[in-house]
Amino acid sequence: MLAGGAVGPGLPAAAAAPSPVQARQPGTGHLFRPISADDEEQQPTEIESLCMNCYRNGMTRLLLTEIPFFREIIVSSFSCEHCGWNNTEIQSAGRIQDQGVRYTLTVRAQEDMNREVVKTDSATTRIPELDFEIPAFSQKGALTTVEGLISRAVSGLELDQPSRRANEEAMAERIDEFIVKLKELKQVASPFTLIIDDPSGNSFVENPHAPRKDDALVITHYNRTLQQEEMLGLQAEEPEEKPEEEDLRNEVLQFNTNCPECNAPAQTNMKLVQIPHFKEVIIMATNCENCGHRTNEVKSGGAVEPLGTRITFYITDPSDMTRDLLKSETCSMEIPELDFELGMAVLGGKFTTLEGILKDIQELVTKNPFTLGDSSSPGQTEKLQEFSQKLNQIIEGNMKAHFVMDDPAGNSYLQNVYAPEDDPEMKVEHYKRTFDQNEELGLNDMKTEGYETGLASQR
Repeated sequence: MLAGGAVGPGLPAAAAAPSPVQARQPGTGHLFRPISADDEEQQPTEIESLCMNCYRNGMTRLLLTEIPFFREIIVSSFSCEHCGWNNTEIQSAGRIQDQGVRYTLTVRAQEDMNREVVKTDSATTRIPELDFEIPAFSQKGALTTVEGLISRAVSGLELDQPSRRANEEAMAERIDEFIVKLKELKQVASPFTLIIDDPSGNSFVENPHAPRKDDALVITHYNRTLQQEEMLGLQAEEPEEKPEEEDLRNEVLQFNTNCPECNAPAQTNMKLVQIPHFKEVIIMATNCENCGHRTNEVKSGGAVEPLGTRITFYITDPSDMTRDLLKSETCSMEIPELDFELGMAVLGGKFTTLEGILKDIQELVTKNPFTLGDSSSPGQTEKLQEFSQKLNQIIEGNMKAHFVMDDPAGNSYLQNVYAPEDDPEMKVEHYKRTFDQNEELGLNDMKTEGYETGLASQR
């Protein structure tokens, strides 16, 4: 069963000429301000625009905001005081991400229906238990909840029911039965699965247990197929001729790019670095002279290792905070004493120190807007404060803890100050990857031996 876009075609309303823009301009500062209930300067821009229902003038409100864990969005809302028609939608204001994302949520309780959900235009929504699917680009983007997604689907199916009953009565009866099943999902009489698959990588499902791991939510990042690239309007890169090999180890390469914060022209520096007792990595750093934003990223300079690597380090002394650390995009981190786990691709690739990565974790957890202000549930603020205090104790050396790095690709590293001897506080394990881990790394369908024979037989 497919659910079409019954929210209404096009934008919320046709914007009139920017004539009497009765605009209440947002406060000064950054164009996209972090979403916050305490920010009184963050006000929507109001534009008088044409109502597509009664063809009289209504009001469109635009709010440019930034949600951590989801990037920048534009929230638009239209209302007509003459006929009462209204409509809301969101649009992603950021770029398409390097990888697609798939959220698989097992809804077991009524609390799961209240999870915050950001669904973009390009996302496909599925409920396997009902064989139900909302195709990509059939609905406008929405900032809602799990219950809101189901209610939106029900409204879309009910919209054309009167005409179906008049022309196709049997079809209308089957849809009525299906609508009843969708409504029953809201009661959560039995668990069901909600899958949001977004090739653009810009959708989001809330984890209400942050900073702890959410056992009901599985997040998978994947490489887009050629069909998905074409659907998003992206052109596949043509293979380039290999230039003559050059020794780049002693050179810092520079190329032009745009600042991810203010979109002003900036320069990115790239350097190939050899890490002692490890391997070569590529360090990229961007510095924006316009807004002062700085960022750095680390890419592995080699191939995926034959075995995965799990590094378990026991933090016992404040001097441990100065150890160099390389975290690849495929590395997950864990602190068992705090019951904390951070999945792969959350902080991206980083070359920093142990203290630096712990402070990045602290900032990531404590500044999540879904756990602060009006969005926080009772007791959640106390849990975050307790987590932050314990993390500070670890950084200051007042609390001993284990720090675990698990990288299926084997491209992460934690400095051994006793090298080439073994570190008594560090345990490095090499393990064989599971089928699911190879699937996430794209290795199951990769054939590196004997492929010439297969190509010759096809010809």
